[in-house]
Amino acid sequence: MNSFPIMVGALCVLAIGYRYYSAFIAARVLTLDASREMPSRLFQDGHNYVPMNKWVLFGHHFAAIAGAGPLVGPVLAAQFGYAPGLLWLLAGAVLGGCVHDFMILVASVRHNGRSLPEIARTEIGPVAGFTAGIAVLFIVVVALAGLGLVVVNALAESSWGTFTIAMTIPIAIVMGLYMFKVRPGSIRGPSLAGVIALIASVIFGRVIASSPIAGWFLFDHHQLTVLLCLYGFAASVLPVWLLLAPRDYLSSYMKLGTIALLVLGVLVVHPDLKFPAFSQFIGGGGPIVPGKLFPFVFITIACGAISGFHSLVSSGTTPKMLEKETDARFIGYGAMLMECLVGVVALIAACSLHPADYYAINLSPAAFARLGMEPVNLALLSEEVGENITGRPGGAVSLAVGMAQIFTAIPGMAKLMSYWYHFAIMFEALFILTTIDAGTRVARFLLQEFLGNFHRPLGDSAWLPGSVLTTTVIVMSWGYFIYTGSIRTIWPMFGTANQLLATVALAVATTFLVNMGRARYAPVTALPMLFVAVTTLTAGFLSIRDNFLPLAAQPGQAFQGYLQSGLTGTMMVLVVVILIDSGRRSVATLRGKPIPPRAFGPAKASEDAPQRCC
Repeated sequence: MNSFPIMVGALCVLAIGYRYYSAFIAARVLTLDASREMPSRLFQDGHNYVPMNKWVLFGHHFAAIAGAGPLVGPVLAAQFGYAPGLLWLLAGAVLGGCVHDFMILVASVRHNGRSLPEIARTEIGPVAGFTAGIAVLFIVVVALAGLGLVVVNALAESSWGTFTIAMTIPIAIVMGLYMFKVRPGSIRGPSLAGVIALIASVIFGRVIASSPIAGWFLFDHHQLTVLLCLYGFAASVLPVWLLLAPRDYLSSYMKLGTIALLVLGVLVVHPDLKFPAFSQFIGGGGPIVPGKLFPFVFITIACGAISGFHSLVSSGTTPKMLEKETDARFIGYGAMLMECLVGVVALIAACSLHPADYYAINLSPAAFARLGMEPVNLALLSEEVGENITGRPGGAVSLAVGMAQIFTAIPGMAKLMSYWYHFAIMFEALFILTTIDAGTRVARFLLQEFLGNFHRPLGDSAWLPGSVLTTTVIVMSWGYFIYTGSIRTIWPMFGTANQLLATVALAVATTFLVNMGRARYAPVTALPMLFVAVTTLTAGFLSIRDNFLPLAAQPGQAFQGYLQSGLTGTMMVLVVVILIDSGRRSVATLRGKPIPPRAFGPAKASEDAPQRCC
């Protein structure tokens, strides 16, 4: 199958979705108001509440939501063929994922930047708020572990890749100091300098890799996990303008530029997809995704189609920096569309590999041998990229190879395979790390809000001891799973957790609409909520029965298997409780009972300043 019509068709679907469906939601469903007073100015503190240019904020938001998921999920789902992943990416994003992100961003803005559990407490009730707080904490830890494991697998024993990624930190700090302290408001100069410095890091990384100091940047899986935890801690505790926002903004240039180049490469080179539309593994028995096409394709591809993790960003850092309410359409709906495009090009890049080479990269040598396949171009690919790419599970390496093949097929690029491969590795790691840093910070906010109900000072996000304590708890939690887990065990749990969180967010958004008096538009969120709930709860049950409990029966894996079974089961129960409570509250409102006193209120309240609910 030629990839050209697939790429053109995907671009048309995404453009139509933004032009018409997002406009309908903005004007009719949410009635966005550009004159509404924003939390970024009401509570401006120079630390978390900071009004930000919409382009800079788009870069931060896109960088924060676009982690490993849209890159790795479609690559792993290639096991089922290219058609299921492509259809789910496009339909899921336009009708579900973009709506999910957009709705929660607006709901958070109208609740003065509060988190998803606090919105649930306000709109639904204390039971939903408390349950959502526990569920979100469980889910975000698992999600960060799934995202972090991918970057650790990609950078392990790679001095070139590790050096390049390490350099993005001082570059971002210098940018942050210049943009916010030396010359506030300056964007073009530091942005251009930052992008040039990033490209120079990729090129200079090869020199480092062949120099005597290469060992300084050579780390194994466990060492990289510790370093990743230290980075996540620093990004969460430091002021948002110093590292988090400039690094996300910087990486957004690289991300968007690379995606644009990939789209152009596919349109120019139009590589053939060597995978079938539907593979022999749609009925189960696949070596990478443990389960059948339904329901496992819907949790394997989470980010890119719909991702609950995005609700944490949409109700975490982004609403505290939004300048105008009408910018929420561009940032909330638009950034998710861009992530869907990332997923589409990732799927095309992966499926341009020969299936045997794809499996040889993503499986251990012993597991690949059981398939009875023979690699086609694997030895040549390893030689061209300058590293052994056999047995590098997680999807990141196979995606980087697929991307590098597309780039080197462009006229004049044929001899630059190793540079393009390591550029792609940096591109992937930037995606993931910007989600790790933003996710850890958001998780810290969530834990502080939750603990603040029991000890008030802990609820103050600007109180340094509370920030340090809660960040340490979050980082150690997701670090444990990366340190002890594998992609086959963590990714199904990550996908389940992520989609369960999306179900919670859509349930809260549905209740939010009903309480505002917009019940006739509730199907906009209720229908995707029901679909995601059914597929994810089914997948969670099957994962426990067929994946996690059998793991517990293996020697030395009992604790890990029972822990993953218990976590998944607990998350499923908590989500069902929230769904029931959300339905109860919505029915009560429709029957004319008073809405909760601190809920946003009926649609006419959109003409007033937002209530100070917190």
